[in-house]
Amino acid sequence: MAYTKKSYLEHVAVRVKDVHWYINFFEKALGMGIRQLNGTIENPEQVWVGGMQLTTSPDYKSADHTNEIVWHIGIFTEDLEEALNEVYSFEGVKELPQGRNWFSLPDGLSVELMQASKNSVKEILKIDPRN
Repeated sequence: MAYTKKSYLEHVAVRVKDVHWYINFFEKALGMGIRQLNGTIENPEQVWVGGMQLTTSPDYKSADHTNEIVWHIGIFTEDLEEALNEVYSFEGVKELPQGRNWFSLPDGLSVELMQASKNSVKEILKIDPRN
C-alpha cells in the first residue's frame, strides 16, 4: 500500500563553520532573514534562514566523502503515523536515536518527519514560487 497523502520538504540542515558568514550571505545576497534562532545572535547554535537550518560546527572542514555538509532533511506530512508506517515498510530504513520520526535511508541520508498542522501541506503545495 502506498501513502496517499501529501508531504513537503520543510528544511535542509547544513553544518557550517562560520554561521555568521552564512547569515550575512543569505540575508544580503538573497533577502532571506532569520526566521528562528537557537542561542543568541552573538553565539547561535542553530539558525533557520528560509528553508535552511544552519548548524554551528566550528571544527567543520569542507564537504568531502568523509564529512557531509547536509545533516538531515526535514519533511512535514499530513499524517505522521500513516507516513511512518509506510516509511518503515521499506527495506534498509533504520530508526535513529532521536525517535521514530527520525530515520536514515540505505545510503545514509537522515530524515526528520514531522506532523504538519491542519491543511498546511495542501496550502504550501498550492504555492508556485516560479510564477
